[in-house]
Amino acid sequence: MNPKEQISKYATLGELTKSETALRHGIVNEPNFQEKENLKDVCTNVFDKCREFVEGPLSITSGFRSPKLNKKIGGSATSQHMKGEALDIDCQKFGNGTNAKLFKFIKDNLEFDQLIWEFGTEKEPDWIHVSYSRLHNRKQILRAVKRNGKTIYLPMS
Repeated sequence: MNPKEQISKYATLGELTKSETALRHGIVNEPNFQEKENLKDVCTNVFDKCREFVEGPLSITSGFRSPKLNKKIGGSATSQHMKGEALDIDCQKFGNGTNAKLFKFIKDNLEFDQLIWEFGTEKEPDWIHVSYSRLHNRKQILRAVKRNGKTIYLPMS
């Protein structure tokens, strides 16, 4: 795997597969051909457009996750990260706007399967989960919150 391989205009394979957990535990986190194609789709159709909207870098906090890595971090058994169809992004790390404004931009302007306001407050999510599928995009909008130590997903409009 070449971590410097450009997957889209603004994303490299290294950014999409990096994981401190994988490194710490010796987990191979490398997408197969189809998963890489899915990463290209989500980056071209969502990430690159988000980056142009904020006019600067965005942090990909989670991209592709192998099933073993996904299980290790406690991800959903059906996580689209394992298919290469999902990204967790944060624009605040580099000071390029707010996650709330980016969330609204995605909701109002882009095709997506799921868009999740991840934790945070009523005014600002900690990060944004967005997925894209070449087959069918549900335009599902959710908010992740903790209740009694468990993550639940509430519908948003």
